[in-house]
Amino acid sequence: MNQAFEDIQLGAPETSLSVALTEPETANRPPDAASLSCQVAPEQGGERLDRYLAGAAGSSLSRTRIKTLIEAGRVVVDGARAASASQIIRAGQVIRVDVPEPTDPVPAGEDIPLAVVFEDEHLLVIDKPAGLVVHPAAGHETGTLVNALIAHCGASLSGVGGVRRPGIVHRLDKETSGLLVIAKTDAAHQGLAATFADHGKTLGLIREYLAFVWGAPAQPSGTIDAPLGRHAIEREKFAIVPAARGRHAVTHWRVLQRFGAGASLVACRLETGRTHQIRVHMAHVGHPLIGDPVYAKGFRTKAARLPPAARACAENLTRQALHAAVLGFRHPVTGETLRFESAPPEALRALGEALAQGDGLAPPADHK
Repeated sequence: MNQAFEDIQLGAPETSLSVALTEPETANRPPDAASLSCQVAPEQGGERLDRYLAGAAGSSLSRTRIKTLIEAGRVVVDGARAASASQIIRAGQVIRVDVPEPTDPVPAGEDIPLAVVFEDEHLLVIDKPAGLVVHPAAGHETGTLVNALIAHCGASLSGVGGVRRPGIVHRLDKETSGLLVIAKTDAAHQGLAATFADHGKTLGLIREYLAFVWGAPAQPSGTIDAPLGRHAIEREKFAIVPAARGRHAVTHWRVLQRFGAGASLVACRLETGRTHQIRVHMAHVGHPLIGDPVYAKGFRTKAARLPPAARACAENLTRQALHAAVLGFRHPVTGETLRFESAPPEALRALGEALAQGDGLAPPADHK
């Protein structure tokens, strides 16, 4: 458990635009709104309205948000309500955008403890415990990370898409622990969404997980490139499917430690981030995660062959042995390079120590 991840250098920080808001006008302006006013320069004539405003607002308003404001009648061109997002503007026209105050979210804030690793006015990084659902859904309407974030951030949430809510750009399964980044503003949400959509190709995203898996991979490292989709029969599960009906999914893995032939500690780096990706991919190559109740069912009997201490840890594990240990990205507003590391929680540390002491599977009872 003492192996360190390789140092991965992120690209140089990029600068980001800022927006200057005018003093809110009181005439002909909806209540509870800030106002952005600008005059079209000669070289900007002929542009679409939404494209022009996206440039004028910098990172403070996404293009989707601008389109919503136009459709809501909150964009005025030379005193007249804008016709559409595709309206062509002319040099010299004066455009005003009334941006309403963010509305309260539908999920209510709940006082749930959070392990905050980093926080500024734009985003925060938390270390999620196993057992915590990220987003409210059927069967989990309360007690989620989103409920906790709404209470924790309060008025510092300036609004994502016009609603005072945290911007979730990636998720962890309920029983997976580790690092998550959450946007507090529309600008941060827009930038983080672009970073995660880029899959680390040009924007310097790093996501590495620690996974305790059954067996010992024959090779020290490898890449699993296999599309994922819903299981044809068990719709709660995901599976490797033909490319035509699946989503592109790539996982890079390397062995950190082998515990005899019985189990291994593996680092998995995500190139894409599909639901259950690491769990399905590692099961696909014959090394499912220890403790995984969905994708490692056929390996449960292996626990009985572990040394006593390791067997007890594996049998008492109420989660898959997966932890989001490293998260690195470029700050979407400041351009600063950020990298965070999280040590595995106690249950996984104990499992690793017990496996190391016992060094894998005991031979079958009839082994000679």
